[in-house]
Amino acid sequence: MPSSLAAPVHAELIIKKSRFIACVEAVPDRPAALARVEQLRAAHPGAAHVCWALMAGGQSAANDDGEPGGTAGRPMLEVLRHQDLEGVLATVVRYFGGVKLGAGGLVRAYTDAVAQALLTADKVPMVRLRRLRCTLPYAQEGLLRREAERFGAVLGEVVHGALVDVTLRLPDVVAADFMHRLNEAGQGRIGWLTPDEGSPGESGN
Repeated sequence: MPSSLAAPVHAELIIKKSRFIACVEAVPDRPAALARVEQLRAAHPGAAHVCWALMAGGQSAANDDGEPGGTAGRPMLEVLRHQDLEGVLATVVRYFGGVKLGAGGLVRAYTDAVAQALLTADKVPMVRLRRLRCTLPYAQEGLLRREAERFGAVLGEVVHGALVDVTLRLPDVVAADFMHRLNEAGQGRIGWLTPDEGSPGESGN
């Protein structure tokens, strides 16, 4: 199961007078990762490179920031992938020490910097959430709310029309049991919709 990080982790290496400052932290998406990289650029104006790797499903990416192609971002991404991390950003700020490391030396340096930071990582399992939507009579709203709390579901939009229209999120592993429980307790009067299906009477605008 993929994991994220409970808190950012850091490491610093000095290799042939070059300083490599690594950080690995949880991020929600690519825009947040890019904003974090820009923060580091602003915080380290004298750095030669701010390389990064983002492991976030379809938004995953790697950037060498001027280092020879494939010597920084990609190796950093491989460390994240090898440790089965998801929703995390690895950054390494490099201050050049005047001695070139060569392609192999750079790959080792960036790989080691991220790996060293992750030695102290507190990993937390990623919980996959499912979005559900249902309609039910007013008399059964209390039932739904009690069961939602019991199953760890988070209520989203609740619309009171002819019926109560509820959207919620809950861990994917318990979604089937939750629906089965409500179908039984609700005596077949709870209707399940796809999350983006229009509500009765909704204009669609």
